[in-house]
Amino acid sequence: MKHRVLVLTLAGLAAFGATVTRAQSLRLPQAGAAAVVKSAAPASSQQAADFIVAVVNSEPITNNDVRTEARRLAQQLAQQQNGPKPTASELTSEALERLIRKKAILQFAAESGIRVSESDIDQAEQSVARQNQIDVAEMYKRLAAVDGISVSQFRKQLREQITLTRAREREVDARLRVSDAEVDQYILNQKSNPADQEINLAQILISVPEAATADQVKVLQTKAQRTLERARAGEDFAALAKELSDAADKANGGQLGLRSATRYPQLFVDAVQNLNPGGVAGLVRSGAGFHILKVVEKRAAGMPAMTVVQSRARHILLRPGPKLSEAAARTRLEDLRKRIMAGQAEFAALARENSQDGSAAQGGDLGWASPGQFVPEFEEAMRALAPGQIGPPVTSRFGVHLIQLTERRTVALSQREQRDAVREILRGARLEEASATWERDVRARAYVDMREPPQE
Repeated sequence: MKHRVLVLTLAGLAAFGATVTRAQSLRLPQAGAAAVVKSAAPASSQQAADFIVAVVNSEPITNNDVRTEARRLAQQLAQQQNGPKPTASELTSEALERLIRKKAILQFAAESGIRVSESDIDQAEQSVARQNQIDVAEMYKRLAAVDGISVSQFRKQLREQITLTRAREREVDARLRVSDAEVDQYILNQKSNPADQEINLAQILISVPEAATADQVKVLQTKAQRTLERARAGEDFAALAKELSDAADKANGGQLGLRSATRYPQLFVDAVQNLNPGGVAGLVRSGAGFHILKVVEKRAAGMPAMTVVQSRARHILLRPGPKLSEAAARTRLEDLRKRIMAGQAEFAALARENSQDGSAAQGGDLGWASPGQFVPEFEEAMRALAPGQIGPPVTSRFGVHLIQLTERRTVALSQREQRDAVREILRGARLEEASATWERDVRARAYVDMREPPQE
């Protein structure tokens, strides 16, 4: 289960001129968009008059290829609210350049031995359908009705997108290095300005009326002091806030949210200045009353979170095959779910009897996991659950799962994990530029024979 899978998004692929923009938007077009697409489609006479506008090494690009890409770019731009709209001529030029870059990179990938199997395309196909919350058959029905895209065309687009992604990952992502010295300098720069510090505080407010007498204030201060002692003794702060706080944020466990220190009252900042996450300050008196403050998180602006919310779940996995369809697997798991919720069986016992993966011996227990450790479909379903809750069956690349969330916890990142997170921030900031540079280099090495100028 703890594997990363290819998630089909457009991020990082726009520069490649990927041909799957409409299909990969993860929201299939509505009927209203169909008229736009169909009205823009070239007539049969125009198709017959098609001609080559450029040759990239030995592969041609036709005028209809450019027209199709230009329409796709126009559709993308139409969804954007801001920015100047290019002319038709500018769209045509950009479309041709994107197609040249894409062909050059696909040829480079083929020469480099990058291959995409039919099973890779099957998994990508299923992922797109799941992200649109439909099955594969319905996805192809919509694509054919609205965009006129056939199964073979869409699978070809998927193959190209996966190939482009893998080429970039191998040639750019894997070679992008961030030194320890760069990590140290980044951390030093972020910590050098205390005004840029970000804090998440939780509070319990014991309010004091404006016209309170001295005796009333004393009673309320005593209540606040006792609450402070309970918090410092280790009682659950969120539970205390829900029980005793007079603040509007008590339903959220008193948390005020991660924000710049400048957006907190100065008396709050002063009270927690020397506290680490988890620390509880002494009583703070304001015009509203007595505040008990706990530091949930503290970090320099621009630094990654110093804590992470981990989940512990267990599951029952059924793998569809010749003898068990996906629909049958879902029905079977739904029956198990009903038995567990009715108190007729224990989840762990049913996992040992039915689950088809290595966690079965542990009653389906998957252990503590940080965000990103599970495949997206599993993680999304798990994130929607409250502790103790069992969700409906969910399908991933591994099969069909019945998931129960058992616990959640917030843990501090180790120093090594914090440095790794900073390293990823620096890598991410450089990735776009490095990708663009690599694309230009591949494009420059390709032999491009420009033939007839494309016609709009």
